[in-house]
Amino acid sequence: MTNSWSDLKNAEVFLIAGSNCAENHPIAMKWINRAKEKGAKIIVVDPRFTRTASKADIFAQIRPGTDIAYLGAIVNYIIENKLYDSKYVLNFTNALNKVSKDFKLEEGLFSGYDAKTRKYAVASWGYQLGPDNKPLKAGSLEDQDSVFAKLKAHYSRYTFETAEKISGIPAAKIKEIADAFCKGKPGSILYALGMTQHTTGTQGIRAYAIIQLLLGNIGKAGGGINALRGEPNVQGSTDMGNLYNSLPAYVPHPINTDKSLRDYLVRNGSVQEKPMVAMLKAWFGEHATKENDYGFSYLPKVNPAVNATMVKLFELMEKGQFKMLFNVGSNSLVSIPNRQLVRSALTKLDMLVVSDLFEIETAQFWREPGVKPADIKTEVIMFPAAFVYEKDGTISNSSRWIQWKDPALKPLGDSKPDLDMIDHLFKKVRKLYAGSTDAKDAPILNARWDYGEVPSALKVLQELNGYDETTGKLLPTLADYLKAPVGTVSTGCWIYAGVTGNGNLAARRKNTDPTGLGLFREWSFAWPGNIRILYNRASCDELGQPVDAKRKLIWWDSANKVWAGDDGADVVDKTKGPDTPEGKQSFRMNPEGVGRLFTASYMSGLPTEPPADGLPAIGIRPAGICVDGPLPEFYEPTESPTTNLLHPKVSISPVALVLSSSPEIQKIGKAEDFPHVLTTYGVVEHFCAGGITRNIPWLNELMPEPFAEISKNLGRKIGVKEGDMVEVSSARGKVTVRALVTDRLQTYKINGKDTETIGMPWSWGFAGLSPGPSTNDLTIAALDPGAGTPEYKVCLVNIRRAN
Repeated sequence: MTNSWSDLKNAEVFLIAGSNCAENHPIAMKWINRAKEKGAKIIVVDPRFTRTASKADIFAQIRPGTDIAYLGAIVNYIIENKLYDSKYVLNFTNALNKVSKDFKLEEGLFSGYDAKTRKYAVASWGYQLGPDNKPLKAGSLEDQDSVFAKLKAHYSRYTFETAEKISGIPAAKIKEIADAFCKGKPGSILYALGMTQHTTGTQGIRAYAIIQLLLGNIGKAGGGINALRGEPNVQGSTDMGNLYNSLPAYVPHPINTDKSLRDYLVRNGSVQEKPMVAMLKAWFGEHATKENDYGFSYLPKVNPAVNATMVKLFELMEKGQFKMLFNVGSNSLVSIPNRQLVRSALTKLDMLVVSDLFEIETAQFWREPGVKPADIKTEVIMFPAAFVYEKDGTISNSSRWIQWKDPALKPLGDSKPDLDMIDHLFKKVRKLYAGSTDAKDAPILNARWDYGEVPSALKVLQELNGYDETTGKLLPTLADYLKAPVGTVSTGCWIYAGVTGNGNLAARRKNTDPTGLGLFREWSFAWPGNIRILYNRASCDELGQPVDAKRKLIWWDSANKVWAGDDGADVVDKTKGPDTPEGKQSFRMNPEGVGRLFTASYMSGLPTEPPADGLPAIGIRPAGICVDGPLPEFYEPTESPTTNLLHPKVSISPVALVLSSSPEIQKIGKAEDFPHVLTTYGVVEHFCAGGITRNIPWLNELMPEPFAEISKNLGRKIGVKEGDMVEVSSARGKVTVRALVTDRLQTYKINGKDTETIGMPWSWGFAGLSPGPSTNDLTIAALDPGAGTPEYKVCLVNIRRAN
């Protein structure tokens, strides 16, 4: 989130698209309802008429996977009708930067595409640079080389009528959405898995960013792009490096060509030197010195060509690469798409260790009906885990609030908290390696592992906060980390610096809110630096004064020569005024210092002359790249009932990752065989793969079985009424479930043809107190090329009455 749960009350209008927050994020809905009571408008775009939609002022039913089409039409409408905030666009975005003359888009392919590798070379997506290696600026937004002009030309193809043919949303409804959202100031966009779980998920969210930058809604109370994380600590898990391509604090993971720390910095910029070294100091202490490159060689290096997401790991496992899987808190046999892949992969292991509360499906995959245990060599070991209320530690929520919690209960029986298990295992492993002189064992033997005889979660949090390595004292604030010389501080996650510097600030529970804006700055601790609204420099004008008198966050105090305010100032240096280069930067984590309408390839701070030693130059900060293009472009889902109206020859994303090494498992369906669109979702009574909730009797009583939700038109067509059993099939499998025939789904037209969406919840498997068919027998293991997120929300199916 750029903002927070409690900040939602400040919005004048909401676009909720890709989220059913009334059921899946009720805390969000609490604050949305408060805004609605004050007159805020709610827009909901969803494949189904959900409980969230029931609160909407405007609702639009969309064909799953086509968001970029209607969002692109809204971008076009904003630009053509000059509805954008011109001062914001000029001062706080890269609209005036000149794009390389080599950049182009032809027939659905951006420049730099390699058909053999199915990847882009991104050099042509850069800027035109001056002698100082900085982007050249256009004189006006009309300059045809400017980012703004490229944006305008790109989305000129996205008319309301075209978007209607693609998405199924009537053109008049898209215009109504555009008018309502542009009118409300500030406006907030909320999304969840309904936007991310597509092969174009990253680009869909980029479309949100473009809209919010054009309207000037980023960095302001009541604005922002707000990701609703689906579990209380999803934010915390990604903060800790739970993504395959990042380390804690989103520090880029080293790759196999990084032979030294210098190699790493050539790719990632000098800005990553302190975070990387501080992390290595936290992990290896006195064994991380300047003389040994701070232990950089201890880190494993990944091969970026492998793209080792969860699905890819199971693909490699199925091919025999892994001997052991340590499965912690994940019910992969239910949650991974096209679960035939997981079922097959688990049989190829020597050992599977599952840590969970119950004996979930993954822990007893060999018991699934139709599987022959005698044919499986895998040894399965179960670790009984403590429940969330039985252990202390922190949970970092969607608002980036790091919140401490104490245990409410003692763990049952021999079950243990995750920290205790990991601590015990590591200490046992280190004993096995004692005395080894093999270089590959050095990281195990040299690790700084000092969380106590009985491991302390607070000591872990203090390691994340960081220490002054010259004194052994905790770093008081993020500022102390930032100003310290490289190699003199340690922190396991630099964005958490300050959380325990002056006591355990994550445990604070003071709920005073003097501004009335829902900042609650003395409740827990928000990263970074307890800033509650990210990019809040953009809430001020070019003179550093708030543009919204009712929702003031920060301002330049000219008398005291400092950025002051009710929130922490998200600026480069609090003493640098709005007339300085540092004080003008509204998006300090981007190399340009501004919001990026066009995600150009760019490295700031490159010297004008090559280094005298002949080594590659090190810049300051590289730009984040969207690997599938610098502007969001609409592509059809991997399985689609129609062709791409914008470029029929390149219908689906040319760089989408589709499981290919096991064609007998990953089959692709065609519309003539599977004419309907399936989308999956959660229900309020069950959580994720159901490993916990399907073992709670009263929740099973409320929601006893999975179902297929279909329109009344489709029910009549196939002769099915409410409660009948139906068989839903895809190219990969079939399941038999009960039919829910409803008005919540309607027949819609795509490119002139009647089309149906079928909705199915996915939280069931063969084990537990409430077994049921798994919807992921049907889904497809096609992935977003940047995030690696599977396309759970769209595949093609057929449906018939079960015999």
